[in-house]
Amino acid sequence: MDNQTKNPVVANYLTMKLENSHNEYYHPSFLLESQLLAAIAKGDADKAIRIIESINRDQRPKLAASPVRSIKNSLICSCTLFTRAMIKGGVHPELAFTLSDAYIMEIERLDNQQALDNLEYVMLSHFIQTIKAEEKMPYGKIVNRAITYIQYHILQDLNLHTISAHCFVHPSYLSHLFKKEVGLSIVKYINRKRIEEAKYYLLHTTSSISEIALLFKFCNQSYFSAQFKLYEGMTPREFRDRHL
Repeated sequence: MDNQTKNPVVANYLTMKLENSHNEYYHPSFLLESQLLAAIAKGDADKAIRIIESINRDQRPKLAASPVRSIKNSLICSCTLFTRAMIKGGVHPELAFTLSDAYIMEIERLDNQQALDNLEYVMLSHFIQTIKAEEKMPYGKIVNRAITYIQYHILQDLNLHTISAHCFVHPSYLSHLFKKEVGLSIVKYINRKRIEEAKYYLLHTTSSISEIALLFKFCNQSYFSAQFKLYEGMTPREFRDRHL
């Protein structure tokens, strides 16, 4: 008997496949799910609600032995997908994840199936309202899109050409527009955001300063320390010592 056959997940998969077919439990089609996430990202509430209603006409797949636990698991999956769509729609990742955390806590708190069903629509509407609120930011769509990309890829190598390609504009145009609207060059903005994120690692991890500098793509610890002092008025070591 091979390892795959011994794997209990495989056995559960085969059993659930038969049970779902027998009980007519179907997962949403990938096309419908993709259309839903696109509608959320665009802030199109009417279309998103129509798609959710279409998806919910079918019985939800069984995701736990208890019906209430099953719907909770289903809503947590939906919440995770909605969060990614919200980030794609231009919402700051930290805001999106915090809102997601709040809804997951509410999902766990509720024990009534009807209340959980209703919560899915409340959650969907709230996420879309958040996207629309982001559209009212002082920056235009191109700069907001650039900022979202930077925030989401802050631990990766970032350069003007990559960011401008994501925004579908010429690098020189994005550079000019970004400086005009934000008041900082893209390079300075990236460094400032990396310093902001680095503070969390200084306070909540035991990583060395050189490791944190490397994580955030600073060329060396000295440059990281210089940039940190520029924005925070103290070195990373002084910051860590002062707050711990």
